[in-house]
Amino acid sequence: MALNEQEQQLLIRRIAEIEARTGAEIVTTLVAKCDHYPEIPWKAFALGASAAALIVAALTVAKPGWSLWSPLPISTSILGAGLVAALLTVFWPAFARLFLGRERAAGEVLQYAESLFLKEQLFQTRARTGILLLVAQFERRVAIVPDRAIRARLAPEALDGVIARMTPLLAGGRTAQAFEAGLAALDELLRARGFIGGDGDNELPDRLDEDRPT
Repeated sequence: MALNEQEQQLLIRRIAEIEARTGAEIVTTLVAKCDHYPEIPWKAFALGASAAALIVAALTVAKPGWSLWSPLPISTSILGAGLVAALLTVFWPAFARLFLGRERAAGEVLQYAESLFLKEQLFQTRARTGILLLVAQFERRVAIVPDRAIRARLAPEALDGVIARMTPLLAGGRTAQAFEAGLAALDELLRARGFIGGDGDNELPDRLDEDRPT
């Protein structure tokens, strides 16, 4: 679910507060989907067709004399079931996610976030304190890409803790609350690692409007 205007403004104010306290430059973005995943409809088609074939086989054994059971309706039923399953992945994201492996999703989200970090030149802050916080809606995953000065003091495991605070909220479709939880966790983490105050300049945009065709 995309953020409404009120949620966006609250997010921007929250970022400004954290930046003033820590000196970090935080950029958030919400992406609909990080890849087209062309294999998903084919996987669904294979599953639907296989399930239909098993049902046909079971009915043939149970009712061998069924007069309607001829090659044409059999093949039509099997292919039709596969086609319906493939179409469901296009119009029903929750169903499509069943065919997306965890490693594949995690890899695509991280790759997209790193590419966006470079494309938007988020490394150009004077103190190298940029942080990209990306939420991928379809994948329901989070990626955090920190610049050099942040990486020097924050271990990857620490950022995993921020992501862990956000993931359950994303799973429930609570995108705005996930961003809020992530920013709160990031604020605590940065201050605990000695990031205190900044020069007041806002060198990076607080939000990036990023969308991908679904």
